[in-house]
Amino acid sequence: MGAAGSMPSPQLLEEYSQFFRLLSEPARLQLLCQLKQGPMDVASLIAATGFSQSHISRQLGQLQRAGLVSCERDGVRTIWSADNALVDDLCALVQNRLRQRLQAQLQQLSAA
Repeated sequence: MGAAGSMPSPQLLEEYSQFFRLLSEPARLQLLCQLKQGPMDVASLIAATGFSQSHISRQLGQLQRAGLVSCERDGVRTIWSADNALVDDLCALVQNRLRQRLQAQLQQLSAA
């Protein structure tokens, strides 16, 4: 969290909390997963997720403010992409943690 052995400041803890709240919304996670596959425009995201245009735009705005996605103009279209390195790292951390928990539960069940 902070430097080794130091306790993060209350302000830094609040920043951490806001970041994790951002990631706690399933729609935002779904959009990140879609964009992890490659850049997409909003019409493609609507087709892939079934979300409304306004919902997608709102979620992408929040993800953009957090630095998890970026966009660029291609004529009249806006193409969105994920910060693949960060998104990949976050997904890998979560997947590893879930895998460890499931393996521990399986071992407990096997021992019973």
